[in-house]
Order: sequence, then C-alpha cells, then structure tokens
Amino acid sequence: MDRRKFLKGASTATLTGSMLPLLKILPASAAPNGIAVVAITQTINSLDIHRKGTNRPSYQVAVNCYDRLVSFGTKKLPDGSLSYDYSVIEPDLAESWQLADDGMSMTFKLRDDAKFWDESPVTAADVKWSLDRAISLGGFPAVQMKAGSMEKPKQFVVVDEKTFRIDFLRKSKLTLPDLAVPVPMIINSKLAKKNATEKDPWATEYLHRNPAGSGAYKVARWDPGQQIVYERNDNWTSGKLPGVKSVIVREVPSQATSRALVERGDIQLAFGVPDKDAQELSAKKSVDVVATPIENCIYCLGVNLNFEPFKDKKIRQAVAWSVPYEDIFKAAAFGQGKPMWGGKSTKPETTAWPQPAPYSTNYEKAKELMAQSAYKGGFETTLSINLSLASWMEPTALLIQEGLARIGIKTTIDKIPGANWRTAALVEKRLPLHLENFGGWLNYPDYYFFWAYLKGHLFNSSNYDNPEVAKLVGETLHMEINNSEYAPKVKRLIEIAFEDVPRIPLWQPTLNSAMSPKLDGYEFWFHRQLDARKFSVS
Repeated sequence: MDRRKFLKGASTATLTGSMLPLLKILPASAAPNGIAVVAITQTINSLDIHRKGTNRPSYQVAVNCYDRLVSFGTKKLPDGSLSYDYSVIEPDLAESWQLADDGMSMTFKLRDDAKFWDESPVTAADVKWSLDRAISLGGFPAVQMKAGSMEKPKQFVVVDEKTFRIDFLRKSKLTLPDLAVPVPMIINSKLAKKNATEKDPWATEYLHRNPAGSGAYKVARWDPGQQIVYERNDNWTSGKLPGVKSVIVREVPSQATSRALVERGDIQLAFGVPDKDAQELSAKKSVDVVATPIENCIYCLGVNLNFEPFKDKKIRQAVAWSVPYEDIFKAAAFGQGKPMWGGKSTKPETTAWPQPAPYSTNYEKAKELMAQSAYKGGFETTLSINLSLASWMEPTALLIQEGLARIGIKTTIDKIPGANWRTAALVEKRLPLHLENFGGWLNYPDYYFFWAYLKGHLFNSSNYDNPEVAKLVGETLHMEINNSEYAPKVKRLIEIAFEDVPRIPLWQPTLNSAMSPKLDGYEFWFHRQLDARKFSVS
C-alpha cells in the first residue's frame, strides 16, 4: 500500500483549495509540509462526547476541537517522552481563577481574545450553557461532572460577559482538576441553539456530526468507519499553534497493517499499538516507540452480578483462583505493564492504586469454592471481548476459557464489534463475563471506585452494588488525602474489592505508540486518546 492509495480517502477533504491536489500526490518524504497521518485501530462513532453511546475513541474530538476553562500541564518522563502533569493546572479559556475566601466558589476570568471558529467571542454564557449541557444529558458526562461535585445548573453563574463563577455544593479536591478533563468542553452555544429543536434542546443531533468549538483543530471531514481529518484553527489563542496544519486520522482495523505503515514511513504515528508490536518495534532505528504506564488503570475480568452464577461470591472467587495470570501476562501483555495478581493479603497496607489482588492461579482452591456453591457440577456462560481490542483480549479470553474449563465452567467466547461494545458492556451492562480496561481520569483510588464500583455508574459493567462501598466512596471522594480518615477508609474500600471480586484484576497496562522520528510533540494523556495539539514534523 503506497502513500497515494493510503491518502486517497482523504484527498477530497475540505482542507484548503491549494491542499486538495497535493494530497493526491504527496510522497512519504513530503509529510513534513504540514500534514501528519495517524493510524488508529478503533472506530470513532460520534463527534459529541456528551451524546449517549459515544465511545472512547471519539473523545479525541473533544480534546482536539474544543477548549476547556483549564488544562493540565506537561512534564517530561524519565524516557524523555511527554506526559500530562496532574499536579499542574494551567489556563485554557480562563486566563485566571480565584477561590472565594470561604472556599465555596471559584470565579474564572475568560480570555478577551478567545473566539469560536465562526469568529464569535467565547462568553460566560457559552460556558454556562456547555456545563449545563454536560450535567443535563445524563449518562457518562453527568456522572463525570458529579465526580467533581458539579451537579446542578444553579451552580454555574454568569457574572458578566467574560466572568464565570462556579458555586460549590461542597469543598472537593476534584472540582478544579475535573474541569480539565475532556467532558466540560466549551461549545458555541449560539450556533448550537440555532440548530436545536423543541425535542432536542441541546442540539445533540447537530453536534453529533458538527463540532462547534474554539479548539486548536476543526473537523474538515468525517467519514465514519474510515477517517477523520482535522484542519488547524489558525486563530487559536489558548495555546501555541500546532506545528501541523492538517492531521489525517485513518481507522485501520488491522494492527498488522498499521504496523507496516509506520515501519515504511507511510504514516507518522500508529496510535495505541499492541504490546507485542511495541516490543518488537522498539528494536528498530526507523521507529520511535513510547510505552507509558497508564495511571489508575487495570485490565480486568468483569463478573456480572446480574447473572445467577456470579451472584455467589464463592463462584466469583473460584473464577479469580482459576485465571492463568502469568500465562496471560506473557501471551497478551508480552511482559509490558505491571502484574495485578499475587498480593499478600486481602487487607492492603497502603492506599496505592492499583495494587495486586490476593489471587493467583490455584485450581484446587477454585475447585473447593465451587464445591461449596450451588454449582458443584459447573455451568455454562459466555465470555465477551471487544474486537477493537482483540490484540490483548483474544489471547486473554482463550487462556481464561482453558482455566475455567478445569473447574467445570464451560465458556463460549463472544466477539463484539468495537462500535457496539460500549452499549453492550457499559450502557446496557448485559455481558455475563467480559474483559474490561477501565482507567480513572483523576488519579485517586476513591475516584476509580466511584466509577467502577457504584450502582448504575457507567464503568461498573459488573452491576456491583455494595452499600458500604457506596458509603465509603461518598465519604472519601471529595476528602483531602491528608485528612486522617482518608487512608483507613480507602484501605477498607480496597479490602472489600479484593474480597467481593466483581472485577478480577489482571495487569496494569501501558499505552504504546510507534512513530516516525520526524514527528515531535507526542504527549501521553490519561484519557488515552490522540492529542495532536503539540505535533510538529521535521
């Protein structure tokens, strides 16, 4: 596959009139002239992060096309690569902010020069409408905002055209950092309202296909299932202009093809490459590989308590003891990441998260627990995987299938297309046994439990419901970590998770990306999606 063929689908993108013919004839060596080509293996299913059912790969649109009030800083990791810096909050649309003397509100002053793509000014009214929308549409965005204690429209106050205030329901360590995640993106409310209807007051149908932001990049073209093309917003004022005028993001389901393209120099970046490819490509001089540990993230086996066999804790523990952890780590992770099995005890010594669960491969223990249950003779179930993540999920599922068979549990592997996964696993939560890869955006253990262990919350794909866990999360989520009560309560949370095992930890992964040495500015972000804002090519 040569570069001309690869770019053919993007050659008609509405970038600029002068660029159109160039896209058809650009050789690989011409990539530095303002174009970066990126391959991803997953499908973007919406341009609106607030829309119900929007999948994780789609979050990159919120990152590249929209601004927020604030952002996280950037730091250099020991290997020389760039990463977001959770400890630093920097201005984005807000040039400054001030905490009230009583600590119960924060006032933001917007940039005077901030403009949307249509040249209209970014106002406090746009900020309020956008945050109102994020908490009102329900689902994932609303819960994410709730994590930062932003739950009611009355909390968002327009002081004047360029001044915006958030009134707090409670003091929370998460409020300000929560404004830096992709969800509280600021939308051109004037344009959105023009395309709203009585039945669709938040313009979800319009914004699904038509971003209306002020961010570093505009969407020049979106062909679902094929590509998205970004065009630089040369009027962007919230940061230094990207060094790349256009970014072509091609959906390449075949990981082998993605690897071949970056090896040949046909693309500048293969984003999120499998562990095996990362390991092998790191030895090649023609490709740079960045493998970054994903904070607050665990690859795990989800055990759905809505299904009868798994309501029994003994069954869940039996499954945990029958997982061939080391074989999986070798075959699926290729030694990349940190093992999350083999912990010393169900009683954690620290609040570190993630930390290894007190399970390992022990079929005799698993059989003993099965014998104590109502399913002594075993049972049949379905083990579901996301085809977009087949590189690690498929070998993992096959090995788990073998392990479970040894204790009398027969599984059928169900392969679900990536575009349908979020609905099946997270929205409808209808998968009895499944692999999952949740990572918490705000780097606290209580935040992870908020998302993955509370009833009804999106990433609680196991349908787990424990009143004590809910109480402890409610008590710790907004608590400062230097509070004397914080550590004991978090340790208790972890202890319950180990004992009840609605999620069976496998390993903490890395995010791997392979790129041309000519591409600069790649940065790891907690959301694990492409951020092209610092890209440059030489």
